Amino acid sequence: MALLKRLYLSIYNWAVFVGWLQVLVLTLKTLNESGHERVYSAMERPLLWAQTAAVLEIIHGLVGLVRSPVTATLPQIGSRLYVTWGILWSFPQVQTHFFVSSLVISWSITEIIRYSFFGMKEALGFAPSWLLWLRYSSFLLMYITGISSEVGLIYLALPYMKESGKYSLRMPNKWNFSFDYFYFAFLVLGIYVPGSPHLYGYMLGQRKRALAKSKRE
Repeated sequence: MALLKRLYLSIYNWAVFVGWLQVLVLTLKTLNESGHERVYSAMERPLLWAQTAAVLEIIHGLVGLVRSPVTATLPQIGSRLYVTWGILWSFPQVQTHFFVSSLVISWSITEIIRYSFFGMKEALGFAPSWLLWLRYSSFLLMYITGISSEVGLIYLALPYMKESGKYSLRMPNKWNFSFDYFYFAFLVLGIYVPGSPHLYGYMLGQRKRALAKSKRE
């Protein structure tokens, strides 16, 4: 069972690594050749696939395949899925903004490093020290640019949410329930305010422990 677990996690990590690598290559290629307005259309499919595959990480934590706490994994993956599907895919009007490029570059660099690190750990039992340092240091900048881009894209999508009424449920209806996606987006933005510093602090703590452990070894 231990061998099967390592094999599965190795395949999973390397498969998602390839997806994020494709996102980064297509993004940089499109920026160079066509400009930021066409970035989303160029890398939409690998982005949707790679980001949605992260749902399995929540399941991995729930069933005990990995030691990562679900309480830390869920909000990060949840916010990324919301931006990927609930903003970018749902509102084409924001797909041509430069925030898309800064977002996916931040995400893809972080995830390429992370999945290659865990892929090597599962396949070989270790990862080189330079990759461990990148794994626990790249977020220092990438998290800030990524979060800023996420918040920016949600804010840009607000007028289109209000105008279209997309995903909103109006009264009266047979469920006697109403839901306004526009105000839900405001709630999400409000969660970013305390949530982002908390998660950043958690990752700083992780970095300190991981690098200290590597020095001892």
